[in-house]
Amino acid sequence: MICVKSNKEIEKMRKAGKITAGALIAAGEAIKPGMTTKELDTIVRKYITSHGAKPSFLGYGGFPGSACISVNDEVIHGIPGSRKFVEGDIVSVDVGAYIDGYHGDSCKTFAVGEVSDVAKALMKSTEESLYLAIDMVKPGVRLGDIGAAIQKYNEDNGFSVVREFVGHGVGANLHEDPEVPNYGKAGHGPRLVAGMVIAIEPMINEGTAAVKVMSDEWTVKTVDGKLSAHFEHTIAVTPDGAVILTQP
Repeated sequence: MICVKSNKEIEKMRKAGKITAGALIAAGEAIKPGMTTKELDTIVRKYITSHGAKPSFLGYGGFPGSACISVNDEVIHGIPGSRKFVEGDIVSVDVGAYIDGYHGDSCKTFAVGEVSDVAKALMKSTEESLYLAIDMVKPGVRLGDIGAAIQKYNEDNGFSVVREFVGHGVGANLHEDPEVPNYGKAGHGPRLVAGMVIAIEPMINEGTAAVKVMSDEWTVKTVDGKLSAHFEHTIAVTPDGAVILTQP
């Protein structure tokens, strides 16, 4: 069931989204060669808790970190640990904050120092497709329209779209209906209505779209070992279009 939020609920979600955005900024400013993924996770957790919120991901389904930190060929759900960043890595940091009964959810892929041209192109295409999708958001638009646009943009740039994992509704629960695929057919799928809140999150691979879940039962990697990028915002649908709730 798709939950339509009131203006009051969306204002509460804006608060959660602002804390989420701030945690991502803190992560981006801190990330550097030699830092471990666990150290970065601690920075995210401390930022969220210092603003009176709780990390949405900590303990969610048993997840042990406050952020999903996914490096290079890791698509999503990377568990923070002892791995150290090195120059040339790309790192997707997925963050959620929960406060006053509502969640925010956002992700950004960061470059560690100087990265390859293909990494830059992949990150650029993924992020641009997110904002292309956001610009489309308004009442009456179908989710298939958004997915088709993300898919076409990235495939035209020579990249592939992950199928097994998609965006989702956000609200009192971290994951709500509807699913928001990054692929699809224009003119298909549920229509957006004012008051819906969704997370749009392109997950785009350098090579094949195929992915695999690792033995830790969380980390998802590309099958071919090539790079993956991930960008996400939580969006409220208003009569006038999209409002990004996970903005600073």
